[in-house]
Amino acid sequence: MAERTRRRPWLAALLALVVSGLGHAYLRRWARALGWYVAVTAAVFVFVPESAISGAFAGDPPTVREVAPAAAVVGASVIDAYVVARRNNRAYERERETARATGRTESADHGTAEEPHAPSARTAEEPDAPSARTAEEPHAPSAGAAAGDGTVRCPECGKETDPTFKFCQWCAEPIGESE
Repeated sequence: MAERTRRRPWLAALLALVVSGLGHAYLRRWARALGWYVAVTAAVFVFVPESAISGAFAGDPPTVREVAPAAAVVGASVIDAYVVARRNNRAYERERETARATGRTESADHGTAEEPHAPSARTAEEPDAPSARTAEEPHAPSAGAAAGDGTVRCPECGKETDPTFKFCQWCAEPIGESE
């Protein structure tokens, strides 16, 4: 996965419960989403009696025993979406910690590591320097208005923003012309 971002596991599970495969689509796991959709659909057509399906459309709810196999597959899909989202978030945090430890920052647009342009970035010699802040902290000094390569970083959240906007599309804070 070239670009990894944090995802909400509860939202992935809820979407998987609403429509099979939708939680995995939210996680951008396209093959897995299609696989779960096919699995739930196949479970309905193979294991749920046709009389239960037609009765459900007519307003007569089927018994739990009739829909239990399909419900089990849906439940497995919900659990899988939640677990995949949690794994994604752990991998995201590991990548960020690795990037911080090596003194490199992640580019939000390309998912590639590039050298930091601010002198306050954490280096290997100063792992606990007071000027080294994380991207979550507001007013991080490494979040300058414009970097040397033409990218613009939000002074509030530190994420790369579109230079054509006068505000950060991530946190909606105004971007100053210069700092």
